[in-house]
Amino acid sequence: MDRTLKSLSLILSYPTRELQSAMPEIAGVLAADSRLTAAARRALRPLLDGLRDGDIYDLEERFVALFDRSRTLSLNLFEHVHGESRDRGGAMVSLVEMYREAGFDPVTTELPDHLPVLLEFLATRPPPEARETLADAAHIFAALQERLNRRQSDYAAALAALAQLAGAVDQAALSEMLAAPDDDPTDLQALDAVWQESEVLFGPDPNAGCPVTRDLLARMDNPTSPGPAAAAE
Repeated sequence: MDRTLKSLSLILSYPTRELQSAMPEIAGVLAADSRLTAAARRALRPLLDGLRDGDIYDLEERFVALFDRSRTLSLNLFEHVHGESRDRGGAMVSLVEMYREAGFDPVTTELPDHLPVLLEFLATRPPPEARETLADAAHIFAALQERLNRRQSDYAAALAALAQLAGAVDQAALSEMLAAPDDDPTDLQALDAVWQESEVLFGPDPNAGCPVTRDLLARMDNPTSPGPAAAAE
C-alpha cells in the first residue's frame, strides 16, 4: 500500500469528522515521504492543519464551493479529457472493468474517474504502474494546482504534491487546459447551466475491453476544453 497516495486520496475527499480524526496520522505519512521535496511538505501544512482543526461545516462548504460548483476544478478526471462526449462513457466502462479485474471495489457514490477513487486504487498497485498512470494525468494536476492557486486555496498544495509524484508535465496540454476561463462560483445561473444533467453513456462499448493501466488515461494528452454540460467521486 502506498500510504502517500492513500493520504492524498483522503485529503481530497469530502471532509468528515472521521477525516479530521485521522489528520495527525495522515500528516505524519506525508511529512515522512522523501519523494516530496521539503518545500512541498511545508506547503501541505496549512491544508493539513486546517482539515484537522477547522469547523466541519466550514470545511464542507469550502469543499463544495471549490470542487462541486466549478467544472474547471472538477475532481472527475475524464471531465477534463472527454467533456460531455460519448467517449467519456467508453472510458468509464474501461476504468470500471480495470478496477474489477484488480479486485478493487470502491464503496462510494462517486464516479470511477473521481480523483480520490483513482488514487485509492493506485495506492494498491505496483509503484511503476501507479507512476505511469499519474504521469498521464500530470498536466491535469498542474492545471488544477494553478486554478486553486488563483483562488488562494490551501488545496493547491495537494495537487502540487500529486504533480510532483507524477513527474514531467506536458506543457502544451497544460497550456490548452489553462486557456479555458475559470468558472465564477458566485454566478449561480451560469453554474446551473454548466451543471445541468447530461447523459453519460456507459456502454456497451465494443472498444472498451480491459486495458492495461498505462492506457487508462492515454487520451489525457488531448484534453477537452470545458463545454456547456457535464456529469458528477
